[in-house]
Amino acid sequence: MSVNPTNNKSLRNALFWLICVLAAFTRFYKIQEPDHVCWDETHFGKMGSWYINRTFFFDVHPPLGKMLIGLSGYLTGYDGTFAFDKPGDKYENTSYIGMRVFCASLGASIVPVTFAIVDQMTNSPTAAFFSSLFILFDVGLITLTQYILLDPVLLCFMMGSILGAIKVSSNSSKEFSRKWWGWLIFTGIMLACCTSVKFVGLFVVLLVGLITVMDLWNILGDMTRPVSDTVKHLFARALCLILLPLCLYTIFFYVHLKVLNRSGNGDGFYSSAFQSQLIGNSLYNASMPHQVAYGAVVTLKNHRTGGGYLHSHFHLYPEGIGARQQQITTYTHKDDNNKWLFKKYNSDNVDGVEVLRSGDLIRLEHVATRRNLHSHKEQAPVTKKHYQVTGYGENGTGDANDVWRILVKGAKEGTEVTAVTSQLKFVHYLQSCVLTTSGKQLPKWAYEQQEVSCNPNIRDSSALWNVEENIFDKLPSVNFEVYAPNFLERFLESHAVMFQGNAGLKPKEGEVTSRPWQWPINYRGQFFSGSQYRIYLLGNPIIWWCNLVVILLFLGVFLVNCVKLQRGYIPSLSDPHRQKLKACAWLFVGWMLHYVPFWAMGRVLYFHHYFPALLFSSMLTGIFVDYLLEEILKFFSDNRVANTVYHTIVGIVLSVILYSFYLFAPLAYGMSGPSASEANSTMYGLKWMDTWEF
Repeated sequence: MSVNPTNNKSLRNALFWLICVLAAFTRFYKIQEPDHVCWDETHFGKMGSWYINRTFFFDVHPPLGKMLIGLSGYLTGYDGTFAFDKPGDKYENTSYIGMRVFCASLGASIVPVTFAIVDQMTNSPTAAFFSSLFILFDVGLITLTQYILLDPVLLCFMMGSILGAIKVSSNSSKEFSRKWWGWLIFTGIMLACCTSVKFVGLFVVLLVGLITVMDLWNILGDMTRPVSDTVKHLFARALCLILLPLCLYTIFFYVHLKVLNRSGNGDGFYSSAFQSQLIGNSLYNASMPHQVAYGAVVTLKNHRTGGGYLHSHFHLYPEGIGARQQQITTYTHKDDNNKWLFKKYNSDNVDGVEVLRSGDLIRLEHVATRRNLHSHKEQAPVTKKHYQVTGYGENGTGDANDVWRILVKGAKEGTEVTAVTSQLKFVHYLQSCVLTTSGKQLPKWAYEQQEVSCNPNIRDSSALWNVEENIFDKLPSVNFEVYAPNFLERFLESHAVMFQGNAGLKPKEGEVTSRPWQWPINYRGQFFSGSQYRIYLLGNPIIWWCNLVVILLFLGVFLVNCVKLQRGYIPSLSDPHRQKLKACAWLFVGWMLHYVPFWAMGRVLYFHHYFPALLFSSMLTGIFVDYLLEEILKFFSDNRVANTVYHTIVGIVLSVILYSFYLFAPLAYGMSGPSASEANSTMYGLKWMDTWEF
């Protein structure tokens, strides 16, 4: 390296290809180990299998990442039969390596794309090389990108979005030329893919949007150009960065819903009409009576998005939780314990066919346990302002607290109750409260099903139910196809269910979670494999802590330069100087956008959520190290001394990065033997923080 290698094309190419080779080697090394399910492979490997088998499922993330994992498995010989039950299950004869190689390939591509992004932003191969090394030798990124996970897919598309946006913004190609349009379309495609893998991809959309707004503002402010240029750019960006991603995003969902056409265990999160489109579902091509009559056996589905079925089972509320009567919950899976019998409030006998009508007083008997749906003035188990709902009585005989008034939403009294289409409320006759579900998860004593209660506020929006299954032989049946939703309705419902599922994610008992303040300091990692062959997700501490120091240094330098410019101490910054500080500023914005929003999230959070932000802080560090090197050289008038100092510092930086990687590489590639806390462990002495568990 020379002191100023900016225009050295051969050096730039040599560094780029070196980075590519190292990225491939570090990501594919020991890709087949361990030969068992690791961490969230149990989820995303299973979902890949479901795509191969065309089995519908529920997940809180958009579908593209899982579809690509399923496709990669299918193309490399995986047949979709492995269960992916739990971490530690041996793969044995399963063709799992193809899916790992696919994810690792996308993970490896992050490193050369980093080089291209930083080189484009700074015109400095040295800064690009440093940034790439900080990402290349981070053991946490290696761990996260070697397995069957969504993270390597997300990070690849995220970096592709940034590269495309920088290429368009830098005017490296003539405006409106084929190459310029190519980069603009590429950016739109990457944005669509990014948001189609995880919703955190929206942070990248926001960053690209800010870059685009700045570009348009600069074009508008160029007095040598007509306003029509700004308008042309506005329409071009809107077409490629808004309309194109929206179309692609919708297409991905169309493919998702088209491929997953068979019933699976996620059906219960969706409406009855949605389920009627799934082959193998009890509602698919089903025929049942349209009207609901006394004596009908039904299932009642809560009408809120993701609402479950009214459910009971042979278990009582525990001591201290209201009355020790039978539990009533909602359950999101189909089950015989979801079945209820409609009865008159004052008789068990039905003569002929008598259709239920809005305003009728009724009782609901749980078919399996023969206990009636009941409420009384005891506190609900979780929502204390509501009343407890229980199963009460013996063989269908109970008391006056079993009586409910059935109401059809938006209909006059006397309107017939119909399956699927009628939105029903059940108002308790004595307590004047309405049957509802809070959506809150009950403890293990209720098998973590959802709370059912009786709300004194009868306007509760979660108190709407519909009859899904309607079993009654004395009425003529109609085909369920009449309730079939179109693609747009299914598309919108899918999103409502995902958003609700995301917001409702809570930690399971004993699960290792984390908070955003812990992430940048590498406070605690996470086991990917906890057997004798251990894999532990933890960032390279030297790189992570340097990133934090550099962010603080950059803010100080940026503020000082702003003050100097404002006070006239310096007329202007040199072009390379300004270019690097501007690049650092944009990367700082990217880091903030991918980190700060997590502080406001109520859902459960994990350590791996920080890795998108890490990419921005590592690129910022690489650029700022190059910036500091050039600043240091200004103190030396002798070029030979300057060259010596330059290469010495570069050598120290490279040595520290490589040595820290050498020390912590076993976390990514596998540890065996005693844990680091034991004196005879090969990792003894590397447990620099008590919270590290390897």
